[in-house]
Amino acid sequence: MTLFLCSTCGTSYPKSDAPPKFCPICDDERQFVPPTGQEWIAFDKLTESHSNRWKLHEPNLFEIKTYPDFAIAQRAFLIQTPSGNILWDCISLLDPATEQIIRAMGGLKAIAISHPHYYTTMQDWAQAFDAPVYLHDADHDWVMREDDHLTFWQGETLDLGDGLSLIRLGGHFAGGTVLHWSQGAEGKGVLMSGDIVQVAEDVRRVSFMWSYPNMLPLSAQTVQRIGDTLQPWEFDRIYGAFDGKTVKTDAKWVINRSVNRYIELLNGYQP
Repeated sequence: MTLFLCSTCGTSYPKSDAPPKFCPICDDERQFVPPTGQEWIAFDKLTESHSNRWKLHEPNLFEIKTYPDFAIAQRAFLIQTPSGNILWDCISLLDPATEQIIRAMGGLKAIAISHPHYYTTMQDWAQAFDAPVYLHDADHDWVMREDDHLTFWQGETLDLGDGLSLIRLGGHFAGGTVLHWSQGAEGKGVLMSGDIVQVAEDVRRVSFMWSYPNMLPLSAQTVQRIGDTLQPWEFDRIYGAFDGKTVKTDAKWVINRSVNRYIELLNGYQP
């Protein structure tokens, strides 16, 4: 029996003798199936060809990213707190070196994931470190492998302790979640945004989409609600899903400006 991963999105499926016929995650309009068709890779083959690299961004915040790029090529983050380490978002590859490094750092207290495109091999990470995985219940149907470690939360916020809070913003997915870390950015606050709030090429801007690969927008009403939901939270920095996508300062202003501009353009503004 083999653990197969979708090569396009990195989602893992229950062990089987042959890969699934299709990937529901990629068949959804928020993802895509390549022109060459659905492709799969066995997890063991991924560990032979890829490895994870680590980067320290600021005290107590590490990035973990797979090289060469695999699937969506997002990055995960490990946040050190007084009561244990939190993994934010997930990547498909849990290689032996990563597992050993995390164990040396004290393991994982919990895992939290922004949305289904990054569920990947969360079950294997959870089992390796006996850690709960916090997912918003609105996205339960997108789980391709059930596991006892999966913990589905409801409502608009979830306090993880040590100044860490999950905030449901919706938009890209109904349960789309960001992580607020009050102690980050030298106490000015950090927003770990995944691509629920997408840091743009110009890192002084962010955007909000229903489908990024297919360029399908969200409504003005939804984007305004996202902006309003974030108003009570203080943060000066944003770490987005992808390499280099970091708003280093004035992040609250960046979001407010971007929300206003997005809505102006949807409402027919002509420069």
